[in-house]
Amino acid sequence: MVGPDVEVKVLDARLQDWGLPRYQSEQAAGIDLIACLDAPLEIHPQAPAQLVPTGLALHMNSAGFCAVIVPRSGLGHKKGLVLGNSIGVIDADYMAQCYVSVWNRNPSGEPIVIQPGDRIAQMLFVPILRPRLVVVEEFAASSERGLGGFGSTGVTSASTPA
Repeated sequence: MVGPDVEVKVLDARLQDWGLPRYQSEQAAGIDLIACLDAPLEIHPQAPAQLVPTGLALHMNSAGFCAVIVPRSGLGHKKGLVLGNSIGVIDADYMAQCYVSVWNRNPSGEPIVIQPGDRIAQMLFVPILRPRLVVVEEFAASSERGLGGFGSTGVTSASTPA
């Protein structure tokens, strides 16, 4: 399914040599983002997150969707490179360079080294609902769950034999 057009401004000419961010397979959900660094960057375990430029700016021009930056699963699982802010949201009206906040979640060990041109995160485009918030004294209906939270629905999904 093809979505709306998004204007992309290339801010770092090296992306032309490295390859513009693109979907890596026919059914990939995200576009890989590339580290537009001037030199290798060491991300030490548990050090404060660092911002890595992507060399791109976007113009979505629609309140109907946004871009979301998420980790690449292999880098997170195998190396411990995750996003410093868990997830990044690029609003449709933001038009400056996109950055990736990177963090080494490992408790100790060697730093993770990001090389210029490495694919370090992925960007998804997702629809946005903007509901109207209505202040009430009481909810109009109740639910089966009600006020239960933090484990109130159980621990396992396996049913217990009768």
